[in-house]
Amino acid sequence: MAKPFLEAGQKQTAFFKIGLTGFDIQKDADRTPVNVAIVLDRSGSMSGQKLEHAKQAAIQAVDRLSNEDIVSVITYNHTVNVLIPATKISDKNKINQQIRSIQSGGNTALFAGISKGAAEVRKFLDKDRVNRVILLSDGKANSGPSSPKALGDLGASLIKEGISVTTLGLGEDYNEDLMNQLARRSDGNHTFIESPTQLVKIFNAEFGDILSVVAQEVAIEVECADGIRPIRVLNREAEISGNNIVTHLNQLYSLQEKYLLVEVEVPSTAAERTREIANVSVSYANMLTRTTDELASSLSVRFTESPEIVQKNTNQAVMVSCVLQKATDANKLATNLRDQGKVEEAKKVLLNNGRYLESNAARWESKALGDYAIEQRLDLENLDDDFKYNLRRKQMRASQFRNEKQQSY
Repeated sequence: MAKPFLEAGQKQTAFFKIGLTGFDIQKDADRTPVNVAIVLDRSGSMSGQKLEHAKQAAIQAVDRLSNEDIVSVITYNHTVNVLIPATKISDKNKINQQIRSIQSGGNTALFAGISKGAAEVRKFLDKDRVNRVILLSDGKANSGPSSPKALGDLGASLIKEGISVTTLGLGEDYNEDLMNQLARRSDGNHTFIESPTQLVKIFNAEFGDILSVVAQEVAIEVECADGIRPIRVLNREAEISGNNIVTHLNQLYSLQEKYLLVEVEVPSTAAERTREIANVSVSYANMLTRTTDELASSLSVRFTESPEIVQKNTNQAVMVSCVLQKATDANKLATNLRDQGKVEEAKKVLLNNGRYLESNAARWESKALGDYAIEQRLDLENLDDDFKYNLRRKQMRASQFRNEKQQSY
């Protein structure tokens, strides 16, 4: 509970957090084998250092894989080429030589590239593997389906098969809304890469996640107690039916927490009474034991007439998470207002959001909230100039995505 004690004698809303942390992988042999398709944009805009750094990053990623892993490499411009069909890692030198041979030129058939990457993953699709497509692009999709909705729908269909898509946007010309939707709706990751020199680092981080998956097919069910009304799940898709909430997570990584935040309405209750809030059950595919495991827990609150007791017992970490999600919503609002040409309204939202974050950063002694407050100022400073905003908008969307993933490292 954000507040294990609530004030007595009044109807109110309350928040609680459900957090799941992946267990430690003791040795490399225990990790889940992967089935990954690397999809590289080789259109004309990727020429020079962009493509060279991309090839270097892909080669280092392949070098981290073992003989039990499966990899495919797809390149695309206005057409799609399966450079390396899905295969077990048996000859890394041959794979890396083929990656080094990639040349740039042409337009950007992004939808077709992703579709072909997914087709390669399907050849060895296995619930006991991590099935992932990694897309790198520096440009707008200008050949084939190109809207955020079309790519988002593709992502939603892939996650139903157990395939997630990570999108890596390079430079200032790609469509961040398209890349964001594709990753979000397939439960992958999305990262904005400002400079090609960051590619190796970003690929390493992504493969660090892929190679540390400990649980998949995570299902979370919340049954609110009698009299407790669920209102919403903050920034995560969930089905609310009556007093029940159901949501799913694709994967959990070793020693990383994923969480969700639930807001409920609590009826007026007398002081010195305890009220049950909810029962929570979780099931997941344990990738180490190859079993389906279950967890269960319950939540309750105590009522008091003392505001001091409420404040003293408030859970700092849960409050920080709630503030971060609310501030992310405000930042999204500012982005949408600026897109509509309502610059002054967007400025006002960002200014107030920065103050909100600063006050809560001090109250809860949170560096994360303080850092996000600084981002609001940078966002504010880049609203007027269209060129600066184009680049800053990508950072805003990437930060929004990262926060809404609700993942702690």
